[in-house]
Amino acid sequence: MQIRRNDSVMVIAGKERGKTGKVLRVVPDKEAVIIERVNLVKRHTRPKGPQQPGGILEKEASIHLSNVMIMCDKCNAPVRIGRKILGGKKIRICRRCGEALE
Repeated sequence: MQIRRNDSVMVIAGKERGKTGKVLRVVPDKEAVIIERVNLVKRHTRPKGPQQPGGILEKEASIHLSNVMIMCDKCNAPVRIGRKILGGKKIRICRRCGEALE
């Protein structure tokens, strides 16, 4: 998995194309990510006591990894990810400008 939690990503395919956001959760089993305020769906919930009333909630649904690209802070554009060994550690780098994405 090249995309991690708290990465800034852009959706490159589907109905949410062009939107950017922060990765809230990575789902490795489904090869998907959940992005903040992107791909919102409505869920009908049943009341669970006086503190949790029922109703229609909006929550983020997952998006497949192939439909998102990581955003480089320096390029300010969606980029592909490369790997480089620096000081005995593997780091992710921007394939466009060579900047570290860590």
